Amino acid sequence: MNTALTERLVRFQHPEKVLGYLGGLDDDRIAALYGLDSGSYRQIRRSHDEQAHRAATELLDDPEFAGKVDRLPFAPGQRVVAVGESITDDLLSWFEILRHVLDLRRPADGIVLTNMAVSGQTTTQALTTLPGLSFQRPDWVLCMLGGNDAQRLGSADGPTLVSLAETERNLRALRDLITERTPARWVGLTPTRVDETRVRAYQPFQRAGITWVNRDIDAIGTFLNAQPDPVVDTRPVIAGQAGERFHLDDGLHLSLAGQQALTAALVDTLTDRP
Repeated sequence: MNTALTERLVRFQHPEKVLGYLGGLDDDRIAALYGLDSGSYRQIRRSHDEQAHRAATELLDDPEFAGKVDRLPFAPGQRVVAVGESITDDLLSWFEILRHVLDLRRPADGIVLTNMAVSGQTTTQALTTLPGLSFQRPDWVLCMLGGNDAQRLGSADGPTLVSLAETERNLRALRDLITERTPARWVGLTPTRVDETRVRAYQPFQRAGITWVNRDIDAIGTFLNAQPDPVVDTRPVIAGQAGERFHLDDGLHLSLAGQQALTAALVDTLTDRP
């Protein structure tokens, strides 16, 4: 396995989140799954953490953004939990950048962030995480799901992995069940649009016979925007990219700049509401 692929796997794939029944995996056991020693594994994770930290610092260099962070509705000691798939499970994700933003700007508040996102997860699979999510006793749940539901099999006209009707049902159920079981406030984030040209050209997707098209992403976004809870519409954020491209080479996952833009959009949404 080459270095670039290993670093990408460490960035997006976190077996400790799905193999909890093994009694907890220490760094030695996790590193071995990537063909690494524990020191090399920790170094890759440190490198990603440092990148997320720098992205947070850059955002906070803007006084207007820093002032909005002060007004975020997360009270001292509250627990904020993220539910999602690879865009959120990413070690450089908007949620990990948010973690650094809060640590840097509001260190005394002791706000606890827990990332429960799992790469590749559909809304159907996310329903199985409800017991663990409830166990966290969250005050806030930030949910970005639906991107994997929209995966099409065979071609751009093939069936989606999860139908739109089922995606809507699952998202409603997740929201309703967690707000019934816990005092959590729910915030939705729409799945991010893809770069269709890059998705079509990406050879691993071609070999697997899978693809994504933005009409499916937009349909889920339209549904989420009609819900009563706060929603971060990520679609104009990604469409409004300037300078550095917001997607990686696969056209599906986001670059650090794209993730940074999502963090800013989340802060804007949560502080612009009355």
